[in-house]
Amino acid sequence: MNHAAHPDALLPASELARLDARFPARDVAVGGGAVVSVRECGRGAAIVCLHGIGSGAASWIDTAALLASQARVIAWDAPGYGSSTPLEAGAPTAADYAARLGALLDALEIDSCVLVGHSLGAITAASAARSDARVHRLVLVSPAVGYGAASRAEARARVRAERLATLDELGIAGMAAKRSARLVSENASEHARQWVRWNMARLNDRGYRQAVELLCNADLLADLPPPMPVRVACGALDVVTPPSACEEVARQCGVPLELVDDAGHAGYVEQPQAVAKLLRESLAG
Repeated sequence: MNHAAHPDALLPASELARLDARFPARDVAVGGGAVVSVRECGRGAAIVCLHGIGSGAASWIDTAALLASQARVIAWDAPGYGSSTPLEAGAPTAADYAARLGALLDALEIDSCVLVGHSLGAITAASAARSDARVHRLVLVSPAVGYGAASRAEARARVRAERLATLDELGIAGMAAKRSARLVSENASEHARQWVRWNMARLNDRGYRQAVELLCNADLLADLPPPMPVRVACGALDVVTPPSACEEVARQCGVPLELVDDAGHAGYVEQPQAVAKLLRESLAG
């Protein structure tokens, strides 16, 4: 059994205080006894941010802080992450996650938003954009396409087995110690490295297992919304969802791929100024 230190030990107390002061968390009731944990700052038009499989709402703090004077930035902890209630199904679909997101938008009385999905969050974001008219612009950052396509059956079985075996062997803390560095480039600052590791170390076992099922069963390219305002970006140094894979998502959306220079997979952590600029432009579009 893993007896690693509490995740908060990975960050200086000053960083944790900054997080709570600039991007505080609260639980929002969304019906049926379920809650969604969100972090929020700023006022104005809403930007709703969905994190990836190995992260959480707090990872958006630096990007959110740069946008707070112009927008209301809301980042959720996906179902089963943070204090958010897990979904009921053992293998929930993108539509299940999108329905929980819709309930959150209801609870927050948001009637229009820019929806931002990073990595696995892009799968939920695309599904939500298909059916929720409140999403007036979609931004996909280093989108994961999933392994649900029939042609990816062999890869699907391998990824599921590898992900779950790693979790069983290392536990959450061990995964954070060994895998978090892949989310940033070799040139990433120590702050970025600490931040992605801290967020990964706060994962919950059940929520992560459900997210693995989403990753394995979803097919982003088959679930993209009808034509709508969309932007697709990717870290130029991303080794998780490399530019070659993100290029296909952009092509299917009919837009050019936008590269975030000097950034790996978690580009919004590593280069928050560049991602904030992209989202600021999306507000105006």
